[in-house]
Amino acid sequence: MNVLQPVASPVPLGWIDTHCHLDAAEFGDADEANAVRMAVREAGVERCVIPAVEAANWGTVRRLARRWGDVYCLGIHPLYVPQAPESDLLRLRAEIANHRDDPHLGAVGEIGLDFFVPALCTPAMREKQEHFYQTQLRIAAEFDLPVVVHVRRSADRLLKFLRAVRPARTWRGIAHAFNGSAQQAQAFIDLGFKLGFGGALTFERALQLRHLAQTLPLESIVLETDAPDIPPHWLYTTAQQRESGAPQGINTPSQIPRIAEVLARLRAIPISELQATTWRNACEALPALAAQV
Repeated sequence: MNVLQPVASPVPLGWIDTHCHLDAAEFGDADEANAVRMAVREAGVERCVIPAVEAANWGTVRRLARRWGDVYCLGIHPLYVPQAPESDLLRLRAEIANHRDDPHLGAVGEIGLDFFVPALCTPAMREKQEHFYQTQLRIAAEFDLPVVVHVRRSADRLLKFLRAVRPARTWRGIAHAFNGSAQQAQAFIDLGFKLGFGGALTFERALQLRHLAQTLPLESIVLETDAPDIPPHWLYTTAQQRESGAPQGINTPSQIPRIAEVLARLRAIPISELQATTWRNACEALPALAAQV
């Protein structure tokens, strides 16, 4: 098997959020988003990875990443596949080709399969999702880019297509918001992936996820927020609480250090070790992170 060589990564300057949607409407206009990003850096999160979800925001994530010294990804998210025309796949390939030398371009993503949302589980939608996913994997393989994959009740199918597209080689990339089995986790690791852990592991009732976070090799783990989604437990309010007027806290990459504290306690390791290792892991998964200064 042709194994990809490790990527040298710099001495950690802080934390990396390997998955956050800083272009989301929750972060407001350009000035408000800049204020959020400044607060994120002040919180010790030095770099962010900003994945696209549809053709309409490819330019936005690129501009944000270049402005802040971050990394962006280009792709079509499975939740946006229903409204995406076939021509968007051609546009994606052209976009990747035009910007392949951009040091801020980190991966093809966010792509994948979602078999949790009922509307995406009809035979026609499953077929379209798989077509878009496989085509985007081929684009990543053509340009030798990592991939950031969305995994929701779809791990085995994701793995099948990863093996089919590159049968003799491993990948680089991240299985975002991983919540599968230990066997599925190991299968992604064997293919060269890191696994993204974030706010969900802060909930004590997330027993299986917390067990994975405790027992998987530390070298396989990266930190993420999925901001503004998947808030940690200290920002989460139930539907009943929201009906009573309690606000839902807005998740931002500034939560990474506190999420990291939870993970460090679960693994009973020093926070400095977690910081250094997850920094290195992120740079191995997405080499563009190591190129940012």
